[in-house]
Amino acid sequence: MNHLPLLPILVPLVAAALALFFEHRRFGMAPQRMVAWTSMAAMLVVSILLAQRAAGGEIAVYLVGDWPARLGIALMVDRLSALMLLAAQLLGVACLLHACAGWDRRAPHFHAFFQFQMMGLNGAFLTGDIFNLFVFFEVLLIASYGLMLSGGRGERLRAGLHYVAFNIAASTLFLVALGLVYGLLGTLNMAELAARVAELPVEDVALVQAAAGLLVVVFCAKAALFPMYFWLPQTYTHAPAAVAGLFAIMTKVGLYAVLRVCTLSFGTGTVAGFAWPALLALGGTTLVLSSLGVLASRKLRAMTAYLVLGSAATLFLAFALASAGTISAGLYYLVHSTFAGAALFLLADLIRRRRGNAGDRKDVLSALPDRTLPGVVYLVAAVSLAGLPPLSGFIGKLLLLEAVPAPRTGWVWALVLGSSFMMLVGLARAGTRLFWRVEPWPDASPEKLAAYTPVEQMKVVPSRPLEAAATMLLLAYGVAMVLAAAPLLEYTRATAAQLQSPGDYVEQVRAALPVRGD
Repeated sequence: MNHLPLLPILVPLVAAALALFFEHRRFGMAPQRMVAWTSMAAMLVVSILLAQRAAGGEIAVYLVGDWPARLGIALMVDRLSALMLLAAQLLGVACLLHACAGWDRRAPHFHAFFQFQMMGLNGAFLTGDIFNLFVFFEVLLIASYGLMLSGGRGERLRAGLHYVAFNIAASTLFLVALGLVYGLLGTLNMAELAARVAELPVEDVALVQAAAGLLVVVFCAKAALFPMYFWLPQTYTHAPAAVAGLFAIMTKVGLYAVLRVCTLSFGTGTVAGFAWPALLALGGTTLVLSSLGVLASRKLRAMTAYLVLGSAATLFLAFALASAGTISAGLYYLVHSTFAGAALFLLADLIRRRRGNAGDRKDVLSALPDRTLPGVVYLVAAVSLAGLPPLSGFIGKLLLLEAVPAPRTGWVWALVLGSSFMMLVGLARAGTRLFWRVEPWPDASPEKLAAYTPVEQMKVVPSRPLEAAATMLLLAYGVAMVLAAAPLLEYTRATAAQLQSPGDYVEQVRAALPVRGD
């Protein structure tokens, strides 16, 4: 039990190596899939056990190699990291299920890349050191490059290269920020940073704020905050469905890093709260622009990408308000938006192939030949993402609005409700165009008539049962969040309270240091 925090990193690492070993065509896909599912089952069990331990308030510290945290690698499991870890495994199960319907055959090294991606995600949530946060960021990014570009050409290749170039630039800035922080404070361990920032001399405050600000900029770039969000819509639109679904948690890694660093490492002393005002304004701007993107999108996948961007912007508002109530609501909404956004990506792929030549374009006058099940699934996903009752999106946004501090109630309410309405209009418009049978009107323009494709002339690619099952599983997660709302909200409230008391975290880390001579 003492080694549990290491297993979410070690298990996918071993599984990736085994997947590479079984890639030879004489083995077929069965051994790779067996390795992948064994790994996912083990990580899911470990994540549940860690969440149970963290729920009681325990902060588990694992010192790799038994080195002191200020010198070696330290892994930490508190309520926040356990929540993110469990959400990542649940999402990974659904995305792997969708990929095993057949797409993994067309993507070289898919299962190895997938396991490395899970390793990077898990490590980013568990590490207690900012440098190792950088390392795990790079692991998950390199794996995402392979997943994005594998078997790609045309628009996907172009979007993938932009995605790679942007993240390489952000990673370079990350290294610069780490060098500045280490040069000023002499450590990169999050708990040690908190202790040293609390004792920071007044004359060094401006320099430390500048270094910390660079770190926050990097994390905001990963989370697609304005003005660094332009990479996300194109990347997510052209990614394969299973990959785009897994990418739904990628922006949340940046948000997690912002919340962790700003509440722990730079949440005390004279630098406490230095980033929240700027993040609040930029989050609001991103929310408005993402809502406009939902209305303007011509493809369902592009609209889904803007919905994911809007959920990240809403979370920036929740975290930047920096109260226990808004952080608690934001954490609930974070898990909801991850599952709902991924479900819509998987559904968009199903719709795209069922509409044949029309794809998932909303401006083409063609409806699905068999639209009952996809229509119902789309309705549930749309209601959840728009924040309508009775699903989890409504609960998250309602709790967020209730917790907004009084001086900011008016404009935050207007922003959240106005953006939700715009997203609802975009989702309703897409649904009517995709699921209602549309006929060309007599006075339609030649362009519209040329774009019309009768249902009987569509080249339809049938969907596979596993793909529908994966989409339904993600939506079932959302329904479960409604049914289990009381214990989940109790957990997120306790998580918010733990985040706002970083002293306990620092004490636990220092207590875990082995006794050895200096």
